Amino acid sequence: MQATNLTISQRYEKEIKSQLKSELGLENIFEVPKLRKIVINSRLGPILDDKKAQEVVADNIAKVTGQKPIPTKAKSAIAGFKIRKGQVVGFKTTLRGKKMFDFFQKMVSVVLPRLRDFRGVKKASFDKNGNISISFSEINIFPEVEYTKGEKQTGLQMIINTSAKNKEEAKKLLEKLGMPFEK
Repeated sequence: MQATNLTISQRYEKEIKSQLKSELGLENIFEVPKLRKIVINSRLGPILDDKKAQEVVADNIAKVTGQKPIPTKAKSAIAGFKIRKGQVVGFKTTLRGKKMFDFFQKMVSVVLPRLRDFRGVKKASFDKNGNISISFSEINIFPEVEYTKGEKQTGLQMIINTSAKNKEEAKKLLEKLGMPFEK
């Protein structure tokens, strides 16, 4: 079997794990960083009162991720933003296992190259624990979502949670998995 025919999860198990173990100087294979989960979140913002638009956003997230998102509700009322306690303010979903790797593969090979003026993910996107946060201003950069004229666009935030101990380990892991970074 050639390396090009392997999925990201298979490539991680067969090649990347052992490479990272030697590069990072780890003694045990279980110390090697791995992807834990990907959390996808979309806030509603300008369409808080539009139920039909909220359904479209939830449907788009379901199309992109392959699983139904859960609504996130306001914990307290904020008069300045016209938000009531318990009102739906966004949607989120958590991907693990096969769906996580499939989504990551699609993001790296299809979505990121479609971004205009994309020069790689910024190194500032990492937190100190080795997690990375990426946001897209429009959800219609995903191939499953069709652009509808006149429809208000919502963004999409994505947090990739890794088991890495620091930024450097996480960056090496994600580079090996195919994520492009700024030079």
